[in-house]
Amino acid sequence: MPKRFRTCDLNQPFLLPPALQDWLPQQHLARFVAEVCEQLDLSAIYGAYQRRDGRGMMAYHPLLLTRLLLYAYCVGQPSSRRIERATYDEVPFRYLAANQHPDHDTIANFRREHLQSLAGLFVQALALCREAGLVKLGHMALDGTKLRAQASQRANRTHAQLSAEECALARQVQQLLATAEATDTAEDALYGAHRRGDELPDELATAEQRLHKLREAKQRMEQQAREAAVQAERERVAAGGKPRSAAEKKRWQRARRNAQAPAGAINLSDADSRLMKDGATGSFVQGYNAQAAVDDAAQIVVAAEVTPQPHDHAQLGPMIAQAKSNLEQTAAASGDARTTPATLTADAGYWSEESLAAAESSGIDLLVAPGSTNARTVQAPLSANASRSARARQMRARLGAPPGRAVYAQRKAIVEPVFAQIKERRGFRRFSLRGLAQVRSEWALICLTHNLLKLHRATYRRAGARNGPIFAHRSPRTSQPALGKLHRPRCRPRTPLR
Repeated sequence: MPKRFRTCDLNQPFLLPPALQDWLPQQHLARFVAEVCEQLDLSAIYGAYQRRDGRGMMAYHPLLLTRLLLYAYCVGQPSSRRIERATYDEVPFRYLAANQHPDHDTIANFRREHLQSLAGLFVQALALCREAGLVKLGHMALDGTKLRAQASQRANRTHAQLSAEECALARQVQQLLATAEATDTAEDALYGAHRRGDELPDELATAEQRLHKLREAKQRMEQQAREAAVQAERERVAAGGKPRSAAEKKRWQRARRNAQAPAGAINLSDADSRLMKDGATGSFVQGYNAQAAVDDAAQIVVAAEVTPQPHDHAQLGPMIAQAKSNLEQTAAASGDARTTPATLTADAGYWSEESLAAAESSGIDLLVAPGSTNARTVQAPLSANASRSARARQMRARLGAPPGRAVYAQRKAIVEPVFAQIKERRGFRRFSLRGLAQVRSEWALICLTHNLLKLHRATYRRAGARNGPIFAHRSPRTSQPALGKLHRPRCRPRTPLR
């Protein structure tokens, strides 16, 4: 008897309409993202639509576009064109789009117009993670990583180069204007005055645009130098004219010199980005310094920030303040009134006498390696630029003792795997947007989706297979879904999720 085969006719019609819920397994990430988005407060996005007159075609639902963007960032496909193709080719995207296909312009415009509101969802996702018991506030680690900007190193210009190019382009514009005027006069004499007279040749319009861009970059560079000089003067007056370290004295002197003749370079593609050294590869990249404060229980990002400064020494205080603010906003959802971790560790890049003095008042037990020393080399001879203050000696003694050494040794295992998962597993090594404000919002989106991936793994894999919705509560008092009650895992994780 011959072997029987299943029917595979490509022209076989469906006897009944297909159901979206049959397309994906119960534990799929796309289902989880859809259920989480139902609980997020999107009132800020809905409010932007209410301000319009309502004319035109029906818009795609904001919930649909939010689902697509969050899932795309989770799986490392933030490109609007890839998302559009995926709504045709990939089942999870087709499921989240409810079998609709928004074009890439719609997706890109939605992200651009509501980027700040989407970044604001970071705190709501953090509240869900804290409600699930994934944030313990025992040990928090702080670190930064370099991410490339949407700019090339070849677009960097010094102040002298900008001045030279400005003069050359100004001469070129004058020549093109004279040529255009002579051509118009000759044509008017030959054919009559049939032209409006305000048209510009293509090459002249391009040269004027470049000249305008160069002048804007030059003015911005000079403004930044003046602001740095004013800030340095304020610090000098506050310190009574006596610098607390040789590095601080050099910084004041450099700021005064730059106010007269700005040093450094500015990028013509993304003026906020900087040329900085990547500590992981040792190479120089045109990018930003992305910061993250990570809780040790499940590697949940509690605070996220982006700075154009290549060094971390000024980021300790702002990151502690942001973490405290985020935890205050999520305290009600979790029933935990704590707003600061018990211990915070950071590498030597965060050592700053001023930052530590301001952060110690927060009541956090700080462990920051002074200078270039760490817990394993505290007995080694100090380098020439190592701090020798009383606070530095005290910190070296703590890091040299077994309890301090054991706690500080956990820092790398807490925060650095987060950057590895973001950059290696998900492929986020370059920002898609330009400008510091846009990049900060995009980094918040990246950290938000990192937390969602951790919550998805803890909910499904630790609690076991479960049918039905994860979130069972919806607020009856508001038209928008509120943060729901999340089923806690049966066994709370005691070790970082891998």
